[in-house]
Amino acid sequence: MKKVLSVFIAGTSAIAALIYFSGYGYIFKAVAINLKKGPITPSSDDEERFPSHTVPTLHPKSWEKDTCYNRTAISERLAKDLEKTRASSLIVIHDNKLVHEQYWKDHHAASLMNSFSMAKGILAILVGCAIDDGYLQSEDQLISSVFPCYKNSRYGKFLTFRHLMTMQAGMDWKEEYHHPFAENSKQYFIDDLSKQAFDIKIKEMPGEKYKYQSIAAQLLGLALRKATGKKLAVYLSEKLWNPMGMEFPAKWSIDKKGMEKAFCCIHATPRDFAKIGQLIMQKGNWNGKQLISKDYCKKLLTPTKANDAFCFTLWANDENEIKYRFFYGFLGQFIIIIPEKKMVIVKTGFYNRLDVDKKQRPLQVKLLVEEFLK
Repeated sequence: MKKVLSVFIAGTSAIAALIYFSGYGYIFKAVAINLKKGPITPSSDDEERFPSHTVPTLHPKSWEKDTCYNRTAISERLAKDLEKTRASSLIVIHDNKLVHEQYWKDHHAASLMNSFSMAKGILAILVGCAIDDGYLQSEDQLISSVFPCYKNSRYGKFLTFRHLMTMQAGMDWKEEYHHPFAENSKQYFIDDLSKQAFDIKIKEMPGEKYKYQSIAAQLLGLALRKATGKKLAVYLSEKLWNPMGMEFPAKWSIDKKGMEKAFCCIHATPRDFAKIGQLIMQKGNWNGKQLISKDYCKKLLTPTKANDAFCFTLWANDENEIKYRFFYGFLGQFIIIIPEKKMVIVKTGFYNRLDVDKKQRPLQVKLLVEEFLK
């Protein structure tokens, strides 16, 4: 028995060493974090698992509730779908007033939810703010103007901020979420996001093909931080959280070196996420103040030629009878904007097998739009 145990220990140690020296040491960190603090997979409730920068707010202001607030129950069809997909919150804003609010699984109005890739859309908003502030010339500014190392790259010298936002960066990266050795898994847990981003090569001419890549958003965040000279969390607070009177401070997860996970992980309340949607629907204007230029907001919502379902890291559906745009995050996080009906819908959840259409848009978004437009 002792011999068997010794062989097992030796074998396990050898496998662990192989994993570590092959560049996958982050897996041990992932296991340690998850075993200590909850589920073994990414969750919209994992804001306490990682260090973060706080996104402060000044003069918090709650949504005004409509006279019909929570008076109408959601349909049985929608209720079943939300139960199946493990929804944690649902917020509906109509005509700038809160008309429906619902929480599940011990969540409430002050619960911070992980944005996952909805953060990419918020990052694109901050690019617009940086252009307005003069930190950037335009969305077509070359990344090499911020990071000169790309000047010597065959394709990287053509890379722009626009390419990173429209997922046309041409980077050597396969978006994969379903196994622990994937680059996305590594990105979620590693200690140095900057090193990972700069190690990824630009293998194709930017601007020619659409290919969703979270590494593009991380490089965008690094470039924005370098251009502004500010932490992303600080800039987000200055440009949105403070002037919009967000109800609660947010958190933006960081790596060991203090760099924000720009591709994901802004932890905020559903009510505050709804304000982001309302701001974009109002073409960047908030209480009479233009926080983002109208021109940039229009660009933010305009589908690309390479993919007519994708804008500046926001998604689009113009085939629907009523057109809409939405922020989309892993496990079913949505900020849905329906300008024609002056409506914003926020839904958060925990389900990673959502059905999608041929353009990779979750069918649940279409269901939510249909049900609340009845």
